[in-house]
Amino acid sequence: MTKIEQESQATEEGQISGDPALFYRAHVFCCTNERPAGHPRGCCKEKGAEKLRDYMKARAKELGIAGVRINSAGCLDRCELGPTMVIYPEGVWYRARTREEIDEVLQKHLVEGGRVPHLMLKPGDDPPIAKNKVMAAEAGLVP
Repeated sequence: MTKIEQESQATEEGQISGDPALFYRAHVFCCTNERPAGHPRGCCKEKGAEKLRDYMKARAKELGIAGVRINSAGCLDRCELGPTMVIYPEGVWYRARTREEIDEVLQKHLVEGGRVPHLMLKPGDDPPIAKNKVMAAEAGLVP
């Protein structure tokens, strides 16, 4: 199989027959949501998310990473864990707080196709507020 055929096959994974080709091989959504000052959950913006997103975009371009789109996103509902991002089509979530961590995500995930386990967010990493809501629902305290 040629490299072009391999890339074509990789971009079509998970698609249903007849779907159009993907616009990007990876799409990164960086939460840059802003909540009011003093909000108990905080927000990604107050943790430097916009500067980190800007750095990620510039660094990806500088590295020549093709087929990747890096965008701002509204609230990804992991405010306490931020700044957060999610990369599709894999649906892998990361918390990256520094330029060095952004560099790790760019290199390991977007260039090499691997993962950065120590930065990944997993379902059990829910913010305390979300865990409290689940516990309250399980106890029948909320509908």
